[in-house]
Amino acid sequence: MNRTEFKFNENKPRILYQIKFILLITFQIPSIIISLLIFVFFWIHRTYLRSLHCQSLLFLLSVNFLLLTINLPMPIHFYKFGYVSPATASFCTWWTFIEYSLNLTSELLMVVISIQRHILVFHGHTCNNCRKRFLFYYIPLSLCLIYPIILYLIVIVFYPCDGQQWNYQSNLCGYANCYLVYNKILAGFDWGVNNGLPIVIILLCNITIVLCVKKRRHLRQSNLSRRQQRRMILQLFYVSCLYLIAWLPSLIIGLGQQTISSDFLADFQTDYALDLIYMICLFLSWICLGLLPECTKWLKKKLTFQRRSFNIIRPT
Repeated sequence: MNRTEFKFNENKPRILYQIKFILLITFQIPSIIISLLIFVFFWIHRTYLRSLHCQSLLFLLSVNFLLLTINLPMPIHFYKFGYVSPATASFCTWWTFIEYSLNLTSELLMVVISIQRHILVFHGHTCNNCRKRFLFYYIPLSLCLIYPIILYLIVIVFYPCDGQQWNYQSNLCGYANCYLVYNKILAGFDWGVNNGLPIVIILLCNITIVLCVKKRRHLRQSNLSRRQQRRMILQLFYVSCLYLIAWLPSLIIGLGQQTISSDFLADFQTDYALDLIYMICLFLSWICLGLLPECTKWLKKKLTFQRRSFNIIRPT
């Protein structure tokens, strides 16, 4: 690609890209700081990691941190300059592999956490046994990490294609992976099973847990305290709402494109709906901080101590 082709994409309003750039980088930096503070808290107070719901939350935050630090700088760079750089097929291949695999890992982890949260709240005794804990808790979490990597290595990295389909003037190179462009079966599977089904399961888990909470007698079956149950349910509800807000618009438009017309809200999908998915990595750490009162108290204590130390007048 010669130098004259590295111009800002005039088909899109420059102001739209600049707004996206400012929003992404404005929320990215505080989210990274909050994530690091939560990691430090768990490192210092490792006793909290004995609880399974804190372990799963740490898994989710770790994947989210990778999205913030490895993947998000690429769309930020694109919205800053208006073109993909370097404009090569290999860069687009690995960019889409990183974003797709991390997004799917995050989505699957949320599904597994939603299901496990039901088990921990209403059938907490199930995970008391080490073998059952390994079978029903650690193996599903591990599969959430392994499956996306293997899947997208096959359909993105090793998929035979000449690489001419990429659009270097569109975010994520136009979402033009070979299997999405040339293989409708794989594209439908990826859209419906990998992205659509997890959101449906997350939605059903939230509806189910609300119905179960209304039937108070179910809460007595758990060996957790009422306060722990309430906190775990709130964690599931708020984090799940973030995933639903981020993914549902894109999935609904995709359904319309499959059933009504391939051009159904295509511009809105590209300009707005797909970018909503970045909300997850930008706001997840804030939600988790608000749902970890021990971490919040620890931070307030540290900040208060630093402020008092700064205000002390020492004699010369």
